[in-house]
Amino acid sequence: MADQDPTSNGIGAEGAGDGIQVATLHQYIKDLSVESPSAPQVFQWQSQPAIDVQFQINVEKPVEDVHEVALKIEVAARSDQGTHFLVDLTYAGIFGLRNVPEEAVSAFVLAEAPRLLFPFARQIIAEATQNAGFPPLLLEPIDFGAAYMAQMQALQEQGQADPALSQQPTADSNV
Repeated sequence: MADQDPTSNGIGAEGAGDGIQVATLHQYIKDLSVESPSAPQVFQWQSQPAIDVQFQINVEKPVEDVHEVALKIEVAARSDQGTHFLVDLTYAGIFGLRNVPEEAVSAFVLAEAPRLLFPFARQIIAEATQNAGFPPLLLEPIDFGAAYMAQMQALQEQGQADPALSQQPTADSNV
């Protein structure tokens, strides 16, 4: 115990042991676009727009025991009069995973990691819509676990391999 750094996050620490270790190493905006193509007319429209939210999760493994999970959220607000606003955010996190069984890696990077990233992405989207002159858009929570299970079931029915283990882009959904 004395040889362990108490401030270490467990990844790369000497004497860390053989147990499962998971850590969020970094979070960041990878891409952000906010558009209001109908401005300034949109601010005089009286109709409430329909909000369409799409999300996608992409996973990359830049080095051993490290995964980048990118949560891409696209929001479109449209009415019969036109497009009110568009927000396209890719919010990513770098996660260290050591001694995690291969069968658990997929569940972590496609369900748990996006769940950890979502509150930050939600806040960024709320601030972006507000800064564009609209009321802040507070997205409803996304059940990434259910989305992951639905995707795994669909892949099993098709006889395909686990996408996170092969490092392919994953998960599209309407919210």
